[in-house]
Amino acid sequence: MKLEVILEKDEDGFYVASCPAIKGCHSQGQTKREALENIREAISGCLEVLNEQAKRLGRRHHAELIRIAV
Repeated sequence: MKLEVILEKDEDGFYVASCPAIKGCHSQGQTKREALENIREAISGCLEVLNEQAKRLGRRHHAELIRIAV
């Protein structure tokens, strides 16, 4: 599985990265490379939180971190 990431440059010159598959998963960086590194960390953190929430609720759903190539 691969996750899509949207990368845009904002009005201040920063790159903003978003993962549409994970609600609220966004990050930024001064360069494209930094923004992509940061969104990978954000995706990892979001998936950890989703897993913990699922465990507390007794769900069998399991999310996993997948490396993306951009």
